Amino acid sequence: MADLSSLKDLGTTAEAQAPARVKKVDAQGRSYATGKRKNAVARVWVKPGSGKITINGREFATYFARPVLQMILRQPIVAAARDGQFDIDATVAGGGLSGQAGAVRHGISKALTYFEPGLRSVLKKGGFLTRDSRVVERKKYGKAKARRSFQFSKR
Repeated sequence: MADLSSLKDLGTTAEAQAPARVKKVDAQGRSYATGKRKNAVARVWVKPGSGKITINGREFATYFARPVLQMILRQPIVAAARDGQFDIDATVAGGGLSGQAGAVRHGISKALTYFEPGLRSVLKKGGFLTRDSRVVERKKYGKAKARRSFQFSKR
């Protein structure tokens, strides 16, 4: 490298070698992804189908009875305009229902991008591919909870 003009040539070769996103599908034609939120972990499989969503062997409407949780679950599918085109099978463990719904949503989003890499930009703009890293803070000694002190009494 004699001068800075040679650096310009390096940039174009690096851009040409950038890996294109490829479809990741197993032998059964499914794409797999892991979604996480709080203490919940979801394993999600996406395959072409009629739009059936199964969670832990049960229909998603019976597993997540609250309409808000059902809406959270369907957000990435609706945002990608793929409603009724994929069958989704998920197993989820840990945490509460809200965390589990967020974990399944994260897993669905990742699995959709593995199945159809073109959807990545739409799902990324919607914020569905970002893992929500907020978890419950641990309890400290000398405190009632993580930060709450015991009630003060002068006498």
